[in-house]
Amino acid sequence: MNTADQYLKAIYLIQEMEDGPAATGTLADMLDVSPASANEMIGKLESRDLAEHEKYKGVRLTDEGIARARDAIQTYCIIERFLANVLDVEEFRAEARELEAVIDDTVADRLDTIINRNPNCPDCFDAETDACRELEIECERPAD
Repeated sequence: MNTADQYLKAIYLIQEMEDGPAATGTLADMLDVSPASANEMIGKLESRDLAEHEKYKGVRLTDEGIARARDAIQTYCIIERFLANVLDVEEFRAEARELEAVIDDTVADRLDTIINRNPNCPDCFDAETDACRELEIECERPAD
């Protein structure tokens, strides 16, 4: 998964949580980047026909952008579940965020065979808790 996919994933999750376009500031906060960096990547996503940005209203994903975002979420779930359920990594979320940018589809597919992913993935991902519902640990909502 590359940086563009991380943005697509974040935009998708914000759209789901807010039931509307993703505000640039919210996106920047979620990804811990500057609003200028978020705007730059939104422009790149627009040029690839993955997103549509309307000034002062936010960004929405196109159908192709949604498909790519769902693939990115599925890969993130695979990584997260592997780290938490198989390797018992305590800080699995932080590790999953680091790894999602460097794990390619081949590695994700191989990890997937180990975790026995639920067929409803990526719908198993809960944006509010930032975690896959298939985790074998208790997930609490992150503190604000």
